[in-house]
Amino acid sequence: MKTIGMIGGMSWESTVSYYQALNRGVKEALGESHSAKIWLYSVDFEEIKTLQHQGEWHKAAKILSDAAQKIEAAGADFLMICANTMHKVAEEVQAKISIPLLHIADVTAENLVADGVSKVGLLGTQFTMGEDFYKGRVSEKYDIEVIVPDAPQQEIVHNIIYSELIMGEIKDDSRQRYLEVIDQLHAQGVQAVILGCTEIALLVQQQHTSVPLYDTTEIHSAQAVKLALAK
Repeated sequence: MKTIGMIGGMSWESTVSYYQALNRGVKEALGESHSAKIWLYSVDFEEIKTLQHQGEWHKAAKILSDAAQKIEAAGADFLMICANTMHKVAEEVQAKISIPLLHIADVTAENLVADGVSKVGLLGTQFTMGEDFYKGRVSEKYDIEVIVPDAPQQEIVHNIIYSELIMGEIKDDSRQRYLEVIDQLHAQGVQAVILGCTEIALLVQQQHTSVPLYDTTEIHSAQAVKLALAK
């Protein structure tokens, strides 16, 4: 079994979901008391969050790159950045290490292609929804049309992530607001919606809507398990 490297803590609430998914995936594949081999470096998200909102992405990239180098030195075989937004600096991080980085947008798009989805909605932070590092990658590499909410809805989605979900606060009224955004995207013709922030699945799951949801935490983790167990 290969050793999985994780940069977590962005936020730790969703890193818990990653840790559970990775270990459950290995146990389901191998049975008995098997679990995943993991090197986890958990950052202080307050520091990362501040740099994000200040536009200091190079400084944030340095923090993640330093973490990635420590993970590689510890013996991990490949790396996961356990957050969607921080894939904005994925190329900078990859340039600092020799082990491969498993890109969350790529594995999500591969699932969409496999399911025949050609037009998808994207929820996430305003960085993920508003900039091109994520939706542009999915569109250009995989020929999938990506639709995001309008500006007021983006603000709602973003604020719930940063004021509630990263703090572990799950509120019914916030779920309803997300479902309204999902319904609006569906009305625009999307076949499915990407939960493009690893905290969103803490709030909204498939049981809450008939619109197909793609949980990036689960998808990212499932592919990591496959890589870890590949011969």
